[in-house]
Formats: sequence, C-alpha cells, structure tokens
Amino acid sequence: MSGYFITFEGSEGCGKTTQIEALAKAFSSMGKTVVITREPGGTLIGEKIRNLLQDPSYKNEISDITELLLFCASRAELIASCIQPALDRGEIVICDRFYDSTYVYQGLGRAIDMDTVEKLNQITVGTLKPDLTILLDLDTKIGIQRAKNRQSGELDRIENESLAFFEAVRNGYLEIAKKEPARFKVIDGELNVATIQEMIWETVKSKFLN
Repeated sequence: MSGYFITFEGSEGCGKTTQIEALAKAFSSMGKTVVITREPGGTLIGEKIRNLLQDPSYKNEISDITELLLFCASRAELIASCIQPALDRGEIVICDRFYDSTYVYQGLGRAIDMDTVEKLNQITVGTLKPDLTILLDLDTKIGIQRAKNRQSGELDRIENESLAFFEAVRNGYLEIAKKEPARFKVIDGELNVATIQEMIWETVKSKFLN
C-alpha cells in the first residue's frame, strides 16, 4: 500500500513549519505514521548541502548552476533514502519544499533556462509527484519581515536576495498552482494560524480521508 506524499511551498516567512507540525500532529492522533522532512536537507548529506547553500558568507561564491545542482543532489538523496522508502511502507510523508521550489527559485528567481531545470528535475525525481501541495501565499514584504523577526534580523544567503527576486518566486508559485489546480491548495498566509490549520485539514480530509 502506497502512502500519501504532501508538500508545503511558499516564500520566506509564510509559516510552513508551524502548519507542517500541526498537520503531522493531526495525522498522528489518528494513528497514522508520519515522516516530516525538508528541502534542502532531511538526510546527513542533504543537511550538509543545506548548510552550504544557506551560509551567508557564500553569497558571492556559489554560481546559479552550482546552486541548482546542489538542490537537485540533496533532493535525489532525500527521495532515495527517506521519501520513497516511507511511501513504500504506506506512511505519510510531509515535506517542507520539493521540486516546485526549484522551478520558482532557480528557474524564475535565478533566470536559469527552464528546459535545463525541467530536465534536472526529471532526472532527480523520476515519476514521483506530490499527492497534494499546500501553497501558503504571502505578500513578499510581509514574508521577508517575518523572516527577519524570526531570526533576529539575520537572514541566510537566499533570504538576502532582492525584493524583485522574491516577487518572481511568489508569482511563479501562483502560476504553477493555476496550471495544477488538482494538486495545489492555495491559502492566504496572512490569515491567522488556527484558520490556516483548519483549511489545510479540511483539504486533507476531502482528498484522502473521505
């Protein structure tokens, strides 16, 4: 029996972590086995790649193509050692970001040729696709301010990008969601935490539990 694969997407400061933890708790209360993971990261190798990608001291040291390849390398390892085995066991996997992030951050934010991004994503994920993607949409300025507040003003290498970069990211997410309405649920990230949590749970119930 295959499990469920749920991903969360959104720009910086949108509140993914809080909602992922709440959803995992709701599933666990039903006796479901839940695996929470993240991109980049989620494995020993992936976490090392994450530290490299986020270190602000490398702001001008990582080329756009290198960044893309590092994200894909982390994802390949995560799928092989964590996501696919859990799904094969019939468990629920909730992942903080997946390949949609690569399309919008590297494809649109970095303006890397989208055919290149698509080919690398295909090599990395094969036929694996999320069953449901929750997109927490948030005004770019609000998101960056939230990220600053969360980290006492210290932003990582990617969070230090320009407002225009994150506007491209946000618009890219919304475009993907429009193209794949059956997979995406777009939720206003400015709503209060409890309301967002309820909306996510109602979406999950209607898709998986009815």
